[in-house]
Amino acid sequence: MNLNKKNIIIFLGPSLSADEASKILDADYRPPIQRGDVTAALQDNPDIIGIIDGVFHQQPAVSHREILNALKKGVKIVGGASMGALRASELDDFGMVGIGYVYNQYKNGFIESDDDVAIVINPLNLEQLSDSLVSMEYNFKRMFEEGVISKEEFNRLFKTAKSIFYPKRTYDLVFKNADIDDIKVKEIKKFLDDEGIDIKRQDAVDVIKYIKNMTK
Repeated sequence: MNLNKKNIIIFLGPSLSADEASKILDADYRPPIQRGDVTAALQDNPDIIGIIDGVFHQQPAVSHREILNALKKGVKIVGGASMGALRASELDDFGMVGIGYVYNQYKNGFIESDDDVAIVINPLNLEQLSDSLVSMEYNFKRMFEEGVISKEEFNRLFKTAKSIFYPKRTYDLVFKNADIDDIKVKEIKKFLDDEGIDIKRQDAVDVIKYIKNMTK
């Protein structure tokens, strides 16, 4: 399949910037998807649509119907990381392809709400201003597995993170409210600085790489 830039449309940001994504794959990168964007994209006759980031609460989210309509028209649709992961977990039986950790968390029922991936962004530059619960939980699990925190500390950190409304959810606020001693917080911050992973970003990269492989 010989595909060029105009045949691949990918909705992303802030999980991965268009500049970073374009270093992996030359494509038509568009802002986070919202209701009607897939229908509009069909006017450009894409062969592949990638869905990574999308709006949840600010505007209506991309609908199942418009994705299904695109699939019926023969468009390949790949999702992961954020809104793409959620929609893929709901529509993979109909042909949408799901990629990555977050997709598998949704598919297996470990997470169910859009709150798990929701963040707040600067609308001018798509800069991420809060942290996603799914990435926090992923890193807290790794800290527990590597002995940085105890099971009780993991439970306290995760419960605190989940209790914070997503626009205000940051690591610093979690540490402030979780009643973790200062020495332990320093250890946690060091782990995050040295080994922390933004799992949504990692999944976004994997989606781009998967689509790239589809074009070979």
